Amino acid sequence: METRTVNTTPIDKLAEADLEEIRNERVTFERTPDMPTEHMILNFGPQHPATHGTLHMVLELDGEKVAGATPHLGYLHTGFEKLGEYRSYNQFVTLTDRMNYLSPLCNNIGYTHAVEKLMGIEITPRCRNIRVALAELSRLADHLLCVGTAALDIGAFTAFLYGFRAREVLYDLFEAVCGTRLTTSYTRVGGLLRDVPENFAEMARESVEETLRATAEIDRLLTHNRIWRDRTESVGVLSSEDAVAWGATGPVLRASGVEWDIRKNEPYLGYEAYDFDIPIGRNGDVYDRYLVRMEEIRQSAKIIRQAIEDLPSGSVNAEEEHAVLPEKSEVYESMESLIYHFKMTMEGHGPTPPVGEVYAATEAPNGELGFFIVSDGSREPYRIRVRPPSFVNFSMFPMLIRGHMLSDVVAVLGSLNVIAGELDR
Repeated sequence: METRTVNTTPIDKLAEADLEEIRNERVTFERTPDMPTEHMILNFGPQHPATHGTLHMVLELDGEKVAGATPHLGYLHTGFEKLGEYRSYNQFVTLTDRMNYLSPLCNNIGYTHAVEKLMGIEITPRCRNIRVALAELSRLADHLLCVGTAALDIGAFTAFLYGFRAREVLYDLFEAVCGTRLTTSYTRVGGLLRDVPENFAEMARESVEETLRATAEIDRLLTHNRIWRDRTESVGVLSSEDAVAWGATGPVLRASGVEWDIRKNEPYLGYEAYDFDIPIGRNGDVYDRYLVRMEEIRQSAKIIRQAIEDLPSGSVNAEEEHAVLPEKSEVYESMESLIYHFKMTMEGHGPTPPVGEVYAATEAPNGELGFFIVSDGSREPYRIRVRPPSFVNFSMFPMLIRGHMLSDVVAVLGSLNVIAGELDR
């Protein structure tokens, strides 16, 4: 058996020639291309701060280079789709809040839009404008947090504070409108929970101005920052061909140079009447996904101003008997409305769409949010399936991170803006 000895001579007693020999020996132990290597398996998350306590990825590392990645769906396990099959159509609105809790109003609007399409309900002009304004305000809140946390995960803490300060102003508006800040549950089939407060337009303008100020500060801090660009440029590149093949939507798709936005290509809620542009990237990397979201904030601000400029008068609820709940003000004052409200909510009389199925999609902050609903004519949907953008975008992660360094994992993950509630199955 080969024996090894350890040199115990004090370093100051060694001759200079011996020291030089030791230095040269160290060089001979450098790795050569033909040396066999072993890949290391590393669990990234859910404890890692960048995974926010819910995401889990198993990484295969060759040194510090990612050779492979296996993403897991997360740890919420709420089963939204199956729960929806045991709830009435209006009751399921409260579950949509929990899917993407960064922009719950977009979920509320997307779901009720699908039910109204199934039932053939035409909402009022006032309701349409309010939904558009709230959807775009939610897009501001979502993008601010996405950009802020993506920068925070890489190490740029100040950008996160800029975005969170503006987001608090938006949350004050949501609280004034919905009565709550996070789980809004604001829409109803054919309308809204209640009308917006009288100062809604003024609060919306203030929220937009505060958001644009924060966006300008983040822009000055990051866009031309050498460290930020070194960490994001040419990282996680997604070509336009791969983006389409993988089913990417939203900012991830548009950052790869594909001009597709449901608000423009398949308009709903009257988006065809609004003047706004679709920002498109060139390289499809983390940096482009950042730039697209920053410009989308500015374009959403334009839409909000147009939606509240000439806010139509009238009711926020459609006049559809046995389908739309009466307004709360009428329930408190009219016995007929009280009885109608009771029967609609407690007696199982409605809303009851005809037998059939429908798929309807809206442009959520992360991409295409689609609801597929199958009706058997009863009070509860026979089947509900959701097409959440985060579920599709997260599936591309192994391809995007392969060949990059371990430190790039947080940059790529942050640019996808994966929300664990949307991954849940």
